[in-house]
Amino acid sequence: MGKKTVSLVLSSGGARGLAHIGVIEALEEEGYTINAIAGCSMGALIGGIYARGKLQAYKDWICHLDRIDVFSLMDFTISTRGFIKGNKVFQAVEALVGDELIENLPIPFACNAVNILSGEEVTFSQGSLFQAIRASAAIPTVFKPYMIGHEEFVDGALLNPIPVDLAKDYESDLLIASDVNAPVACLVREHQAQKDGKPLITVPQWVTEYRTKMSKFFPQERKEKPKSPSFLDLMNLSFEMMQDRLSDYILQAHTVDAVVQMSRRQCGTFEFYRAKEIIEVGKDLTHATLKQLDP
Repeated sequence: MGKKTVSLVLSSGGARGLAHIGVIEALEEEGYTINAIAGCSMGALIGGIYARGKLQAYKDWICHLDRIDVFSLMDFTISTRGFIKGNKVFQAVEALVGDELIENLPIPFACNAVNILSGEEVTFSQGSLFQAIRASAAIPTVFKPYMIGHEEFVDGALLNPIPVDLAKDYESDLLIASDVNAPVACLVREHQAQKDGKPLITVPQWVTEYRTKMSKFFPQERKEKPKSPSFLDLMNLSFEMMQDRLSDYILQAHTVDAVVQMSRRQCGTFEFYRAKEIIEVGKDLTHATLKQLDP
């Protein structure tokens, strides 16, 4: 029996979108062929790089970034339209994988963005790959809107965070979606990314026992007062809650063969330094999801 083909849809989700790398790797390990891909925001980035044939190079790069590296890629600006320009990080990625016309990619690819003035969703299925990705990933209040010609674009998640409709018309055996904005119930707890068969962090048994004993004598009764969210925090949280709910509605409205779900609480929007862990979570969740498909 030949390999089954897959049309793959990758959702928005910031750093959580790194799980899409694990989804792709798991599909390939299980013998599936991805013959079409659609994405939004971070899903557009991962999907576009995969369609370009450069996903391994990107993975090698992102998995070696620590907190300081991630911070250094943020070109902050004083602006009421977004506090990060976005040029620095996208230029670094483009230098790594190169640009290409979408219509020339070896795998059909499409992503979406929103024209902020007209309020319309725009689909990119031809033209510059990196212009399309930049437009799709311009998170409102975080990144400045991205200009293409005389039009300004923001994150496609504003209207369609998991663009199933962009992948439905391809002739594939399966339509699979990767949703990293899933409910809290999908949270994978205490997951340890594996490296060479060993946990990245191992806590000695004596340390655990010592903490347990000391807690009996010095109970932590005082609790820190929760930090009040800033204006930007409120805006970002509001945007994330909106895209999460939209994702739920979209998946209810469209029939897909399988959905790989990772909780929106698995990691923060900018925690890219957790790449290895998040990729492994995505891979494990995909293997588990594929086992539930009919043989």
